[in-house]
Amino acid sequence: MRHQRRINHLGRTAAHRKAMLSNMACSLILHKRISTTLAKAKELRKFIEPLVTKSKNDTTHSRRTVFAYLHNKYAVTELYREISQKIAERPGGYTRILKTGFRKGDNAEMCIIEFVDYNETYTQAKETKKATKTRRSRSKKAAEAPAAEVAPVEEAPAAEATPAE
Repeated sequence: MRHQRRINHLGRTAAHRKAMLSNMACSLILHKRISTTLAKAKELRKFIEPLVTKSKNDTTHSRRTVFAYLHNKYAVTELYREISQKIAERPGGYTRILKTGFRKGDNAEMCIIEFVDYNETYTQAKETKKATKTRRSRSKKAAEAPAAEVAPVEEAPAAEATPAE
């Protein structure tokens, strides 16, 4: 039984898994989106999100710590120059996983993992969605009724205050 075994080993040794996640993280940083299996994407998300959070603090120590995980100076430079600037105000959740179907050979579930701030189609879709109206139309009676109820309530306290003084 797998009680309290939280790490998905992905059928690899520890060294191979660490190298694979490092390479996938570098590819994600340099290309902003990659296609992989769902299991690898979920592990990659756990691997890369702390590194992106660490990149918000641009110090020599944090750069060396991130380089110890990635082993690619171009990926570290890209992470600190562009990605950290774009996600500076985001409190977390830097990546998005989009399922794309199943692989033909072994029926593995495939997906695309990408940085949230780099997909312009989703940000534009959310802006247009906010501008749309509701599907139900509001009747004029519903709009006028609250205004008519509010006016007498405001006049009543003024009438009570006059005789008391």
